[in-house]
Amino acid sequence: MQDKICLITGANAGLGRATALALARQGARVVMVCRDKARGEAARDEVRGRSGNREVELMLCDLASLASIRSFVEQFSARYDRLHALVNNAGLALPERRTTVDGFEMVLGVNHLGHFALTLQLLEALRAGAPSRIVNVSSYKHGQYALDFDNLQLERGYSMLKSYAHSKLCNVLFTYELARRLEGTGVTANCVHPGAAATSINANSGAVFLLPAVAMLMAVRSLGFLTPEEGAVTQVWAASAPELEGVSGKYFGGIWRKCQEERSSKSSYDVETARKLWEYSERVTGVSMSPSAMERVKVSTGEPR
Repeated sequence: MQDKICLITGANAGLGRATALALARQGARVVMVCRDKARGEAARDEVRGRSGNREVELMLCDLASLASIRSFVEQFSARYDRLHALVNNAGLALPERRTTVDGFEMVLGVNHLGHFALTLQLLEALRAGAPSRIVNVSSYKHGQYALDFDNLQLERGYSMLKSYAHSKLCNVLFTYELARRLEGTGVTANCVHPGAAATSINANSGAVFLLPAVAMLMAVRSLGFLTPEEGAVTQVWAASAPELEGVSGKYFGGIWRKCQEERSSKSSYDVETARKLWEYSERVTGVSMSPSAMERVKVSTGEPR
């Protein structure tokens, strides 16, 4: 990963910070994308200090705002002409329904729609960096509910578990549809589940979408919950492992295992649902994949001709 440009969302804490640190230790040029400047600066300084890598930069972006995403992409494009790995890690779970500045249900807006808009606007940079990778961080919770396109914003029947599970299913559906659309472009898309990690998303949400006993045990390290560093192993591997070059449209992880290809939920393989979600996401965000982003390219393997 020496000198490769890697971008991680939600990089100020938990899995995101651990991912940034691991990639920085591999010699990558790391862009840590955070919403809060003070927390982001503290995380950046920690990653620089622990990795010994000064090529670690903080850039601000609020995934709950389409305007903030557009502004971020403009700033990123002014500084970098390519991108080698995009790790869509940021996520949240909320006990009560809230909305983004654009009127989206907040969990869907950040976990899926924000990353959808960000990814599509970074595709030109990813193509310029090909072979390059997109890694979407989902959850084993993604299989608990099917999508209802008549109530995707959960204006009726909101719950923390349902909103979070919906958004994580969207992550998997988006990954598979993205992989299909990017076939032959030199840009791959895969999805990971980090395992049962004790991270800020669980602490901030009160972990109430977990079984009560499981939530209580999250603080007990000896009973098997992964640290953020352990939980990040699969997404770091998906972003950097040489053996995954050219591998796309896969789901990696497991509750207790790392770096294993697995089957995602049955509903996540529904091509028609993925297509409908893609079209819905394009419509509400106003962001579409440009024709040039889908042009097939011949990526050099470094092997003799």
